[in-house]
Amino acid sequence: MKKFVIAAAALSAISAPAFAQEASNFGGAKIGAVVGYDKVRLEVEDEGGSKDGFLYGLTAGYDFDLGTAVIGVEAEIADSTTKERQSDLLVLGDEASISASRDLYIGARVGFPVSQNVLLYAKGGYTNAKVKAVYDDGVDRFTGSDELDGWRIGAGAEYVMASTFARIEYRYSEYDANNDFGVAIEPSRHQVAVVGGFRF
Repeated sequence: MKKFVIAAAALSAISAPAFAQEASNFGGAKIGAVVGYDKVRLEVEDEGGSKDGFLYGLTAGYDFDLGTAVIGVEAEIADSTTKERQSDLLVLGDEASISASRDLYIGARVGFPVSQNVLLYAKGGYTNAKVKAVYDDGVDRFTGSDELDGWRIGAGAEYVMASTFARIEYRYSEYDANNDFGVAIEPSRHQVAVVGGFRF
């Protein structure tokens, strides 16, 4: 998936000169809703698995249209229904799970118009996810919640009209390990998001 991000950014750069003479207007403030697919991967002691869920949230940002390129900043607050569970990790019959919860993102993006209404872009920034972890060895049960810092990269395509916009994008996020139970729980996630909203 990381190769897709690099390829999308390269395609944007190649396509930009051909449309440099066309007027575009991608700048201004934007607010919108986010829905999509969320896949969380959990690795514990070199063992791992993944789980699918539903992503939903809100986003806001501001873009600066430079003519041949667009740069912008954006923020997002999202949540997810995704929960990952692994068993037989430290002792036979034990179980550990991590539930995805509130996810904050702030970052920047750079894009290049490929027509008057279509923009290809790449993005990256900081993400902070709140998670709930549970470990049960059949005798004792430990629970805890934590906020994990991480980073996100992504790429996508955006279509704009006079007062609305829509985009589809892929994002990959990786978070710091959670060591609440004396064992490293390392979460990461893949997402495909559809975003729609209003321009000002």
